[in-house]
Amino acid sequence: MPVESVFSQLEPLLPQVRKPVQYVGGEVNSTVKAWDETDVRWALLYPDAYEVGQPNQGIAILYEVLNEQPGVLAERTYSVWPDMEKLMRVSGIPQFTVDAHRPVGSFDVLGVSFSTELGYTNLLTALDLAGIPLEAGKRTINHPVVLAGGHAAFNPEPLADFLDAVVIGDGEEAVLAVTRLVRAWKQGGCPGGRDGLLLALAATGSVYVPRFYDVTYLPDGRIGRVAPNRPGVPASVRKHTLLDLDAWPYPKAPVVPVADTVHERYSVEIFRGCTRGCRFCQAGMITRPVRERSITTVGAMVARGLAATGFSEVGLLSLSSADHSEINEIAIDLADCYEGSSVGLSLPSTRVDAFNVSLADELSRNGKRSGLTFAPEGGSERMRKVINKMVTEEDLIRTVTTAYAGGWRQVKLYFMCGLPTEQDEDVTAIADLARKVIAAGRTATGRKDIRCTVSIGGFVPKPHTPFQWAGQCPPDVVDARLRKLGAALRADKTYGRSVGFRYHEGTPSLIEGLLSRGDRRVGAVIREVWENGGRFDGWSEHFSFDRWSAACAAALAETPVDLAWYTTRERDYGEVLPWDHLDSGLDRDWLWDDWRSAIEPAEAGEVEDCRWTPCYECGVCPAMGTEIQTGPTGDRLDGRRLLPVLATNGR
Repeated sequence: MPVESVFSQLEPLLPQVRKPVQYVGGEVNSTVKAWDETDVRWALLYPDAYEVGQPNQGIAILYEVLNEQPGVLAERTYSVWPDMEKLMRVSGIPQFTVDAHRPVGSFDVLGVSFSTELGYTNLLTALDLAGIPLEAGKRTINHPVVLAGGHAAFNPEPLADFLDAVVIGDGEEAVLAVTRLVRAWKQGGCPGGRDGLLLALAATGSVYVPRFYDVTYLPDGRIGRVAPNRPGVPASVRKHTLLDLDAWPYPKAPVVPVADTVHERYSVEIFRGCTRGCRFCQAGMITRPVRERSITTVGAMVARGLAATGFSEVGLLSLSSADHSEINEIAIDLADCYEGSSVGLSLPSTRVDAFNVSLADELSRNGKRSGLTFAPEGGSERMRKVINKMVTEEDLIRTVTTAYAGGWRQVKLYFMCGLPTEQDEDVTAIADLARKVIAAGRTATGRKDIRCTVSIGGFVPKPHTPFQWAGQCPPDVVDARLRKLGAALRADKTYGRSVGFRYHEGTPSLIEGLLSRGDRRVGAVIREVWENGGRFDGWSEHFSFDRWSAACAAALAETPVDLAWYTTRERDYGEVLPWDHLDSGLDRDWLWDDWRSAIEPAEAGEVEDCRWTPCYECGVCPAMGTEIQTGPTGDRLDGRRLLPVLATNGR
């Protein structure tokens, strides 16, 4: 039966809430299909506000991939702000999609993409508003399968009570495989009920169903064992890896927002994965191996995307965009193609040691300079060696000099505080580095209006990285070091006013650490926080450390563990980690050896980038049946060839 829109009930509420436009839908390139002409229906949830979730590349890709399939419908839904949540509860309006304002509870699958662990409480709000039982075990055949993915789902154990299934890794092929299983199950008369579908998903070996696994604990609180509790369920679940990005040139025509969002540009992922080996970086570890898009595909995607959206900025995305083997050719040729137009190019993620004069010239060819962010991560040379971020002070000065000489007046430098083995002087060294950056910019330009913004984030140890065993730095230590850094930045009046200083306090990072490395017992903490009003914990104005701290004390009172046990405690090699049964391809012994190399000075050494050096046996390629895919292809972009694409593109 067709499912009716709830917009007639929603519309009278819109004048009563902030930013009502985020709920109305109707965006360019959005897709609305007839309900009864499809047989598999997905609601895609980004558990944050529309302004953050709408530009999300993962959701945009899956939305198009699914909607291109005959008989498949996909719509988007986002977290509603507390003012709207309150009115929806009073009026009896369920969680709805923005495309056709259909109730989320009516779909076959609710796909949830987690970019950050601090969005976990927002999932519970969406489930409750949708009328979906919070606990997976209480759902019936009439409820959607709640399926999670994204980087912050590589350890889904804190959400095990609330999730039906989890996909780790790349989603393009995975969602189509899930769709085929859902369709076959429905067409077969739903054999085995809800469990029948979940068993079919789990049997693939690449979909994790938490309640088909039992976890036992040792008396001291550590995990004893994680084991399947159903026949046919594998002992470990492997990640998905997409092998040919050129065959999946998405998004082709992303939805154009009707409200302000954090990014308003057409974004092309020019390659996926990173093998630089930064020990803190979960994204670089879990997305291996490197797979580049060809320059030809990048050019065609840009032409189609600009024609379909009208955006005036193109973001060339990856974990380190300047590392693409043909990045100079891509930048030069795109600048040639769009010279004289309003189109600007940006590299939102650029390594200090990969930026060069050619890139600076091409990125500013049309007079647009959207800002440059470089991430030395560690303030001292010693610290950068510990984290394997092999960027020298000379690299940084050379790079910012190039940027300032290229016309930029402001650069942003990102660092972390609380890294393993860190001392006060490693953090205060950032002040001296910032002064040298300003001095270099003034020398290069002969101007005094040079600015540098220093941004500091608290380090959070992440699963599937060499630092997964590390003890997290206590918030009071982080905050004390940041105060010392602030004083050091202000001490020299010659430079102090030219250096901006932005930082995050340590307490939100501690809670992120709890959720990042927690086990199933943390689910009770999440629920306690949510029941006590926890929403939008990634937003400083909504986050409450006291609420999280109290929830930990209450929910974990009958266990031998607490907040500090999950966060500031160092793990040893023999401990079973909550995510050990989820296979990201990385060899556990390799991760451990790299961890010891980081914290034992006698063993410390650089781990080279295996794109250009012999394999250092991280395990991913043999475990996943993959290989590194890089150019150069030798091809170049021709603006004349792209013009027909621009003229004929459209949906």
